[in-house]
Amino acid sequence: MNKKIIVSLLALLVIGMLFQTHSYAEPLPNVSITIGDDNNEQPSTSALSLLLIITVLSVAPAILVLMTSFTRIVIVLGFVRTSLGTQQMPPNQVLIGLAMFLTFFIMAPTLGQVNEVALQPYLKGELTQTEALNKASVPMKKFMFNQTREKDLLLFMEYTKTEKPKTYEDIPITVLVPAYAISELRTAFQMGFMIFIPFLIIDMVVSSTLMAMGMMMLPPIMISLPFKILLFVLVDGWYLIVKSLLLSFNT
Repeated sequence: MNKKIIVSLLALLVIGMLFQTHSYAEPLPNVSITIGDDNNEQPSTSALSLLLIITVLSVAPAILVLMTSFTRIVIVLGFVRTSLGTQQMPPNQVLIGLAMFLTFFIMAPTLGQVNEVALQPYLKGELTQTEALNKASVPMKKFMFNQTREKDLLLFMEYTKTEKPKTYEDIPITVLVPAYAISELRTAFQMGFMIFIPFLIIDMVVSSTLMAMGMMMLPPIMISLPFKILLFVLVDGWYLIVKSLLLSFNT
């Protein structure tokens, strides 16, 4: 008999036994999950905390990308890989993981202030949710303001007809975040351009040498790639890249 037929019969036999056993068994009780206290009309504090956590988690990727140093770091690391011409080495998971840990390292003082002035008092019940959010935004505004160009900030302030603030604390978060984002993009592309220059010179030298030797059919990237990797390793490229990223942030 064919093996597939035997396997099918055994599967039907097992399913039939399960249904037969379930028919004699007692029905499963209904299970319901209730958040909050049935006796109180107002939702409990734990339910509000759960709702707040879910809300924060839903917008966490946008906060991580646009309100921290993650944007600049991941773009510069992407330029490094592109300029080397190594295609998928290092992999995306490695670059994103490195960018995340560098972000946590750079943002540690700012996040520490947020925890001290907003999160801990809120958990102790000393602040309301609105007050905690307002106090948490102050350290984040200070960090973003230090990295934002005045030209970019004025662009969004003039568009929204916002009055000139006295301090960075008076700048609306809806104005500061996009201004900070485009400033980060400009800075990251400037650093990426500087990274491209030495590798571009290697490509030009190799290409010119191959043309002078009449080896037109040999792709220059196959010859220049080992030299670019060798140069990057000899100058301790990853150390220089990370050091430049750390020093580029004004604290």
